Amino acid sequence: MIVQLVVPDSQLDSRLGRVSPVIKLGIAFAWLAGLALTTDARPPMVLALVGVVAAVTLGAVPVSRFARGAAPLAIAAGGIAVFSAVFSTHNADPAAVVAVALGPLRITTPALLTAVGLFARIVAIGTTAVTFSQTTDSTRLVDSLVRQAGVSPRFGYGALAAYQSIPRLADDLGALRASRRIRGMRWTWHPRLLLGLLVRAIRQGDALALAMDARAFGLGERTWYRDLRWQPRDLVAAIAGLVLLVVALMLAR
Repeated sequence: MIVQLVVPDSQLDSRLGRVSPVIKLGIAFAWLAGLALTTDARPPMVLALVGVVAAVTLGAVPVSRFARGAAPLAIAAGGIAVFSAVFSTHNADPAAVVAVALGPLRITTPALLTAVGLFARIVAIGTTAVTFSQTTDSTRLVDSLVRQAGVSPRFGYGALAAYQSIPRLADDLGALRASRRIRGMRWTWHPRLLLGLLVRAIRQGDALALAMDARAFGLGERTWYRDLRWQPRDLVAAIAGLVLLVVALMLAR
């Protein structure tokens, strides 16, 4: 079943949850760009550890909840690292030092180091993403993008409406499958379901577009339900994120 991620109020009202979503998003992208500059495993592991500690202490995210969100990403990272180590081109180098040898399988030290670095980068990116998602509400994110980052309200709130309609599509799919069972059809999964789902999605899109046009999105100045202002904690978070990135990258030197 497809459901929206519901962030508890305790996490949204935490010290990390009250930081501007634009600042947190900017820190995440800065870390992503920084990790692309190195293949060393130490910087991403440091940033991953910082992400976990920040989520648990500053974001009030329970360890079990964080682990459930990060586990699929960690498993995927492990699988990618294994395939990278096994099928690396470094294994064909006869001069390379062999780290693991199991029958015909030969994994060299450069291949193993590359795989470990790749695993660490994916874990760091996943940890940052989980920390961001567990301390940020989708509505607050769009409000911050529109008010503080200058994103078009028509685009920002249109994307929010599309995101919120995803669970509705899952309900529509269940209704279509139930209607097939009522008619006595044997196969509840059929390619024709995609056509019916597409029709419903188009109708929902038309309704959302009409609703936004009726509210005059993108046609001038608007009033706002939430008054968003830059706070000192936003500047502190931005500086801390950049300093941590620089310190982590210095470890690779």
